[in-house]
Amino acid sequence: MTFIKELTKRLNHDDAFGLSAQCSYYFLLSLFPFLLFLMSLLGFLPITTEDVIGLAKEYVPASVTLGLEEQLRSLLDSRRGDALSFGLIFSLFTASAAMDAIVLAVNKAYGLPARKSYIHSKLLAIALTMGMLVVVFSALLLSVFGHLIGDWMHTELHLEMKHVQLWNVLRWILNIVILFLIFIAIYYIAPNTCLNCKDVLPGAVFAAVGWQLTSYGFSFYLSQWNHYNVTYGSLGGVIVLLTWFYLCALVIIIGGEINAMAYMFQTRKKHPV
Repeated sequence: MTFIKELTKRLNHDDAFGLSAQCSYYFLLSLFPFLLFLMSLLGFLPITTEDVIGLAKEYVPASVTLGLEEQLRSLLDSRRGDALSFGLIFSLFTASAAMDAIVLAVNKAYGLPARKSYIHSKLLAIALTMGMLVVVFSALLLSVFGHLIGDWMHTELHLEMKHVQLWNVLRWILNIVILFLIFIAIYYIAPNTCLNCKDVLPGAVFAAVGWQLTSYGFSFYLSQWNHYNVTYGSLGGVIVLLTWFYLCALVIIIGGEINAMAYMFQTRKKHPV
């Protein structure tokens, strides 16, 4: 209980909830250019337009795909390099603003000042943002398309079903491992001080597991009490997405606070007053 009280006190003192809201806004702002980049990228891959639209119809409500189908066809058929470049650059710029808030929150947790060089800070935020894009790609590939990969291995490679079931377990483990490595990098690089990997392990474990549990818990909540569309109408989906971004950003910031608490505890043990 003492740990939870101290953590809550630190979260309030460092404005973790306000910074999480700031992150969620920038994550949402970066989503649309990132989707533009992703759709443009698919246009250069050996995937037909009908494959993409058919896949979208499996996961997106029919009323949404009807409105997006024409735009998807235009974007995928044109294979525009300028949209690819613009989507990547703009999504990196806006998402890096969210990462700036996370870096600020982590430095606040350690009681450290922000970096003085704007260029250094921006390059650092962009580098960490690219790491987060790896998380997004891995989540998309392993969580959403993982079962399709398993079906393909069963059909084309003639793997037995027991091996396909093993793959379905391994893909979730692999997703957590990727999350864990990315969070280690964030917590290692973000603080304006020298740390070692051992110092950032507690927060990285918490963030990797917490991200998964938060996503599953939020998904379960929506499946049980999915009346947000009745209240908010067409804005319901945006509000749900913004709420999920907020929870994920809060998990990352809490992980940074846990690392800072563990680091200060170890420092007091080594150098008692």
